[in-house]
Amino acid sequence: MTTIAVVRKNGVAAIAADTLTKWGPVKESSTYVVNHEKIMQVGTSFLAITGNATFKHILHDYFSGFEQPPELSSVTEIFRVWNRMHGELKERYFLQSEEDKEDAIESTRIDVLIANPHGIFGVSGQRTVQEFAKFYAYGSGSDYALGALYSVYDHPDKDAEAVARHAITAAVEFDDGSGPPIQAFTVRLATA
Repeated sequence: MTTIAVVRKNGVAAIAADTLTKWGPVKESSTYVVNHEKIMQVGTSFLAITGNATFKHILHDYFSGFEQPPELSSVTEIFRVWNRMHGELKERYFLQSEEDKEDAIESTRIDVLIANPHGIFGVSGQRTVQEFAKFYAYGSGSDYALGALYSVYDHPDKDAEAVARHAITAAVEFDDGSGPPIQAFTVRLATA
């Protein structure tokens, strides 16, 4: 359970996340969990992670094995990185691959948003990669976050980070799987 959001506005990309972890009905807030962050840095990219809490450890371990971190600069490159990573998830990290046989593609069971100098991107569990023009949100509170993003994106007094934080604030307010504090990072876009 989590809510993550990315925003592209006025030459800046912002990414934000809540910090609550849930195990069934149990809430583990930042008051009790020191390593509560859901955003990690890979080279010049910031990745916000949804899914099982173990995935942040897996992604950190996986990307730390690169001599040079991947650029994650395009839909094609991100797809290639994620497709290779899926094989590693199964072999090295013991990802359970049994799932609904109606799904055409085996899922990684993780949704990730990416903000970097090249733009804002999303990767779904089935490794579908999308580049977003303005904003997007994933996670249990994404419906609230998307509504908040839509409602304030064009407000002239709100920069990319303020819009992203606003989305997570809305999710924290209404989604029982999201909680404070909010973590956020920004990066200047290479091309505005």
